[in-house]
Amino acid sequence: MRGKPVTGRFTVLGSRVRRIALVGGVAVLCLALILVVLSVRRDPAPRPTAGSGEVVAALPFWNFEGGTSELMRHTEGFTEVSPWMYGLDPEGHVVSQIPSDRAGRTREALNSLRRTELRFTPSVANMTHGAWSYDSVAPILHDPQRRRQHVREIVDLVLSNDYAGIDIDYEDLKAEDRDEFSTLVRELADALHAHDRTLSVAVFAKASRRGYDERNVAQDYAAIGRAADQVRLMGYDRHWSTSPPGPVAPVDWIRDVLDYARGTIPPEKIVLGIPLYGYDWSQGKGQPVTWGEATRIARRHDVRIRFDEDSRTPWFRYTDTDGTRHEVWFENAASSHAKLEVADRSGIGGVYLWMYGPADPATWPRLRQTFPVARRSARARR
Repeated sequence: MRGKPVTGRFTVLGSRVRRIALVGGVAVLCLALILVVLSVRRDPAPRPTAGSGEVVAALPFWNFEGGTSELMRHTEGFTEVSPWMYGLDPEGHVVSQIPSDRAGRTREALNSLRRTELRFTPSVANMTHGAWSYDSVAPILHDPQRRRQHVREIVDLVLSNDYAGIDIDYEDLKAEDRDEFSTLVRELADALHAHDRTLSVAVFAKASRRGYDERNVAQDYAAIGRAADQVRLMGYDRHWSTSPPGPVAPVDWIRDVLDYARGTIPPEKIVLGIPLYGYDWSQGKGQPVTWGEATRIARRHDVRIRFDEDSRTPWFRYTDTDGTRHEVWFENAASSHAKLEVADRSGIGGVYLWMYGPADPATWPRLRQTFPVARRSARARR
């Protein structure tokens, strides 16, 4: 038997359900709006974690075998190698910088490097017969036809040797070359990218737009950063061979340089240069020294190696057998680690190490700790 419909009670219940649904819907909408606002106002994305960047070995042509020998013992800590092996002839054509009397040994070293899994991106510098040459690069910058020819020449070099890309290190340019150099970088990057190859560009370190001389003005950080895949920041030679003695890469200067660079270049494109060398100064001239050479000198002359806390750099003084006073500033594991930590905390794209020869052995575990390459996702290698 069916009873009479209880319409009143269910009508009230339905009304309550509708009110609850309405309130719930409003709450969900408010929550969604809050999430949208939070997503708009959230902090910037966290910087890349340690090990997400590049670790590049830069090998100078004047000690190619020494740098290669050191690198081959520690390839697991690197992603890329850039032998400094090409220069320009007086007409601006790309030529080998390897001295003919070392060609055989260099070829063996290059073959060893090519057999590793490291990406191979050699460097081209405006050096002619072993010396920096403005005259070899200036016509390329200011003559569009010669610039296009130079771009084709570099692209052909990369493709014919199956390089992953190229690194250009054109130094001692003039302030008035600024726009033309940026144009060269853009055109070369476009041409390489068309073949899925990369471009890195070495730039002088500076903490302001002008830097310390016109060489800095000639390099437009922002324009270079838009075009290149890597901007290799030369974080070394704050004191150099003809300057008064002092730290090659004081850590406070590195911080200032990175602060400026990160404001003008996409941080993920910045690769900080870290020296694994120093200088032995005497009579107004500094001679490059490795960690091994510096520590042997200190032992031979029975002097104590000091550590400058401000710059985070080891140094010492000694007098040679001729009575000449020397002052030595160099790099060890502690000084290198200080710079690696600054690079890591800044969230930049990675580091490159100038490898002259034997470095402090304790450098390598600290490098792997700060930039653990094994944690990175593998990238295509050539």
